[in-house]
Amino acid sequence: MAKLTPPRRRAPRRAGRPPGNVINELLEHKLIREVSYEKYRDKVRDVYDGPKGAMLAACSLISLHTPLGDRLFRERRFDLAGARRILDVGSGAGQLAKHVLRYADPEAELTCSDLSHEMLLRARQRLKSTRPRFVVADMTRLPFADASFDCVTCGYVLEHLPDARDGLVELSRVMMPGARMLLLTTEDRFSGAWTSRMWCCRTYNRRELRQICQDLGLRWKEELWFTRMHKVFRAGGICVHIVKE
Repeated sequence: MAKLTPPRRRAPRRAGRPPGNVINELLEHKLIREVSYEKYRDKVRDVYDGPKGAMLAACSLISLHTPLGDRLFRERRFDLAGARRILDVGSGAGQLAKHVLRYADPEAELTCSDLSHEMLLRARQRLKSTRPRFVVADMTRLPFADASFDCVTCGYVLEHLPDARDGLVELSRVMMPGARMLLLTTEDRFSGAWTSRMWCCRTYNRRELRQICQDLGLRWKEELWFTRMHKVFRAGGICVHIVKE
């Protein structure tokens, strides 16, 4: 597996509106800004290397994210047909990678990356497949060449960055022109606030995140919802089909 490369040191950007939960408030706080990104990254890695990471697959099943995510691919609302080189960023326990292996073309190459070596070991054991390549990597410094992938899946990992732009810039770099991405992240709503406390992450405002993507040439092709009820109640977080222009 590739070694973890040190990320660039960047101060978190101040949001354009007051933070929506306690984790956002910490990220905006002066003391947090004085702490290096490396220490913040190490804290996130410790969370997933430990007991919470061991429970991740079960939590995804209990919260219905695993079966509902399967529907997105099975019903081709995010269509993997034709994708040849797929990157699953922040693979965790392999929740999205499992769907990719099931619904992608047989000849598609899948690379699973995660900050936590322990999570990749859990994903390898859970997937029981020789198809994926597993790479330990920080999503702000991915060890891949420019325009390496024609499809990216990024499920509930962007919220572990103080600034979404740092991760999205890097994802855009490794995506080919016209490449598509499935992005899921926590939203600054009630359920997102509880998620942020559980997993030591922040939340994002939908409109602000869309503007950041637009600035980087990542067009929101379609906002996706797990079910009609999720759409009515604006639940389930941000789930969007993105195309690199």
